[in-house]
Amino acid sequence: MKKLKDILYKVKIKETAGSTDIPVASIGFDSREVAQDSLFVAMKGTRVDGHNYINLSIENGVNAVICEVMPVKQVPEVTYIRVDDSKQALGIVAANFYDNPSEDIILIGVTGTNGKTTIVTLLFQLFQLMGFGVGMLSTIRNQIDRRIVDSTHTTPDPVQINKLLRTIVDDGCDYVFMEVSSHAIDQGRIAGLDFNGGIFTNITHEHLDYHPSFKDYLGTKKRFFDELPPHAFALSNSDDKNGKVILQNTRARKFTYGLKSAHDFKARMIESHLDGSLLTIDKTEVWTRLSGAFNAYNLLAVYATAVILGIDRSQVLTLISKLESVEGRFSMLKSQNEVTAIVDYAHTPDALKNILETITSLRTRNEQVITVIGAGGDRDKKKRPLMAQIACDASDRVILTSDNPRTEDPDQIIRDMEEGVDPVQARKIISVPDRKEAIKTACAIAKPQDIILVAGKGHEKYQEIKGVKYPFDDREVLMECLEINNNN
Repeated sequence: MKKLKDILYKVKIKETAGSTDIPVASIGFDSREVAQDSLFVAMKGTRVDGHNYINLSIENGVNAVICEVMPVKQVPEVTYIRVDDSKQALGIVAANFYDNPSEDIILIGVTGTNGKTTIVTLLFQLFQLMGFGVGMLSTIRNQIDRRIVDSTHTTPDPVQINKLLRTIVDDGCDYVFMEVSSHAIDQGRIAGLDFNGGIFTNITHEHLDYHPSFKDYLGTKKRFFDELPPHAFALSNSDDKNGKVILQNTRARKFTYGLKSAHDFKARMIESHLDGSLLTIDKTEVWTRLSGAFNAYNLLAVYATAVILGIDRSQVLTLISKLESVEGRFSMLKSQNEVTAIVDYAHTPDALKNILETITSLRTRNEQVITVIGAGGDRDKKKRPLMAQIACDASDRVILTSDNPRTEDPDQIIRDMEEGVDPVQARKIISVPDRKEAIKTACAIAKPQDIILVAGKGHEKYQEIKGVKYPFDDREVLMECLEINNNN
């Protein structure tokens, strides 16, 4: 059990009422989940203000409270700590509570609109192949070497992160590779963590349901690099027009990577096929099992990171050819009658465009490209018409369907998407709100050699409708419809 005064180390305190020389058994920010002798951190959220639940948390056994506004009525037996930013304070006290595990391991964060999961997973694979103990925090899963821990957010809350990092450290791991979302940066979920490096992939139209503007979205991503310590490195994709902006104010060592112009790390695509690509990285030819220019960027970021961390270049280049594609990212299936189906998480305009451009570049005959695409409910509505138009521009047939409608009407989401389609291309569209029926329809109209892209959900094993999550797996539905057994 820690003392309150110890876990307040580095917290910027404005006012204290009560003793800090008291024990703290745990930390919580949900008044329903706090325990006896715990510290409650009251935060102002987008929907709920934790300050309204301070008294309830005390009734549940809390003996200390961190808040931004001191309660008018205070309980004498409880210690109150006033700060300017409870979110930042939560990150710092969580790190202190678990003895700052990020300082005992090499922690690398990956941020950007697209590519985070792939880069984190490939780094995890690479360092495992080299024999290191490795941890991974990603959208798909949290993993400690071969032990999998379920993941519900791109970046967990600060208490979960530090608890998991402490376990990773105690298990003897050497490295942790972690996705860092704009939500996590904005909400202080990574506060108090000591990063040894940060990777910027790209930034495009996304999360504008959360961020008030693209400028704010970019600024949030940039803040991660602005706050990196001098001992860390900052690696940026400078083919992205904002790649250099990201590095402007960082104190970390700066590196760039890309395919198009002069960079510290450069790659070139020689050949690309559905089952892999031939690249030159550092003037050396490498065959990889991953396809497309977007994966060339991902692999180059992985290579650059390993080299910056001191790994031998030739060893990295040798092992890159052994890296496998990530679940739900350009994941391929092939039926007995030669229909190729691709499942991908692409749920932003840029990601969808990249996937379809890759598919178009790999067409060898007059194959049809049939795209099944939806858009998530209760999320950025501006991207819906853009994604429908991108799908129509690069596909022969487009089936508009549901993604995760959440609380919205699936038919309305589809109508929003249809508004972006050029009337000349409207004949390409079939609207099938039921996602399983939409995938069945794609399989029914596909002829031998055709390519079906099912985009938007990727690795997800559920569909959320009216607040309820139902089991649903794009890959399983495709295997059923195309009569592919599990051994294929």
